[in-house]
Amino acid sequence: MGEQKKMPKGSTIIKDAVALFVITLIAGLLLGLVNQITKEPIAASELAAKNAAYQKVFSEGKAFEEEEALTKKLETLNISGAEIAEVLAAKDGDGNTIGYVMSLIAKEGYGGDISFAIGVKLDGVMTGLSVLSHSETAGLGANCTKEEFQAQFVGLAGPKIQYSKTGKSSENEFDAISGATITSKALTGAVNAGLSFLEENGCFTELS
Repeated sequence: MGEQKKMPKGSTIIKDAVALFVITLIAGLLLGLVNQITKEPIAASELAAKNAAYQKVFSEGKAFEEEEALTKKLETLNISGAEIAEVLAAKDGDGNTIGYVMSLIAKEGYGGDISFAIGVKLDGVMTGLSVLSHSETAGLGANCTKEEFQAQFVGLAGPKIQYSKTGKSSENEFDAISGATITSKALTGAVNAGLSFLEENGCFTELS
């Protein structure tokens, strides 16, 4: 019986390396393909959710349009503890600007970023607030998503709001979330950043 020849050790290592490379390459290509397939549906879903939030916080708006001058100013804006992701003009049925909607991020929530939308009329009065995403504690900061909490922001008078832990006593105050002062403070800071931006850029044209 003839003796079976053994493959040199170096050849085995090269063969295994080539096989691993091929597997990695195929896995990478498949991952890229899946990402490409799901990218557009995910983006469309996020856009739909954001547009629904804008409609919720400014129900009188028939369309929401970008104003190039405001968008350009956002590119160099640096705010401590908050981010203004987007500002759009809310239009009525005749195309007149009746206010603004904003996508904001409160950076100092208890669990991290809180993404939300607000609506504001030309007199600086808020028309609503809707939380889009958060990582706040269930039963505490997560209560920022409850309708009864968000409803408090309708009618709040800017250009600066504040929270109260002892009960609302003025038209620019809302009741803080019980046991979640950090969440309430973070939202207040981000809202005030947005309102200040609108005021500084002459958006409140109907202020008395």
